[in-house]
Amino acid sequence: GQQQRVALARSLAKRPQLLLLDEPLGALDKKLREETQIELVNIIEEVGVTCVMVTHDQEEAMTMASRIAIMSEGHVLQVGAPSDIYETPATRFVADFIGNVNLMDGTLAEDEADHCVIDCEDLKHYVGHGITGTRGMAVSVAVRPEKIHLSRHAPADEDHNRGFNRAKGVVKNLSYFGSYTVYHLELPSGRMLKVSQNNTQRHREHELTWGSEAWAHWSRMSQVVLTQ
Repeated sequence: GQQQRVALARSLAKRPQLLLLDEPLGALDKKLREETQIELVNIIEEVGVTCVMVTHDQEEAMTMASRIAIMSEGHVLQVGAPSDIYETPATRFVADFIGNVNLMDGTLAEDEADHCVIDCEDLKHYVGHGITGTRGMAVSVAVRPEKIHLSRHAPADEDHNRGFNRAKGVVKNLSYFGSYTVYHLELPSGRMLKVSQNNTQRHREHELTWGSEAWAHWSRMSQVVLTQ
């Protein structure tokens, strides 16, 4: 960490207009890397230099960048703020590359100005906007694990009662990370759905565990429809 700080100081001593960094924190352990990321961002903002950084660590890019460019096979697929890249990916590659995501292939069943319906193997998505597509066209739906809720009982609001944006499955695996838990819910087709739940309480009644049956459900604005 000290070596990286010295190297950065030497680079900034000549007051460059552009600073190029190639995985500058790759050799540091996780905790030190997180501390140095914040320190590095603060220094760069204070000095006022433009910085272009190459990294394969998606979390590092999200933490440090004001704009991100996603590249694949020499082509830039999307450029935008971290929140834009994460929440509104332009392609399947971008959605899958940044963060965890559930990608489901399906066909466009309805497409109106205020909504569209996507038929997938295990469920139907009701999305709160149209996509200007043609019925029957192949599309993909991306849903982030943290946008999905888990419950032991079937959800009861309007969309869910109509059979949209919900799926029943069995908890096949779970990973406890302290502040949150990731559940792998097996759907009837055998497909796995990843769900991330914040652990806001120290002890929860009727907590889901291996083999538990559960309902996954999400809102009509949680999905992103991808056509490429």
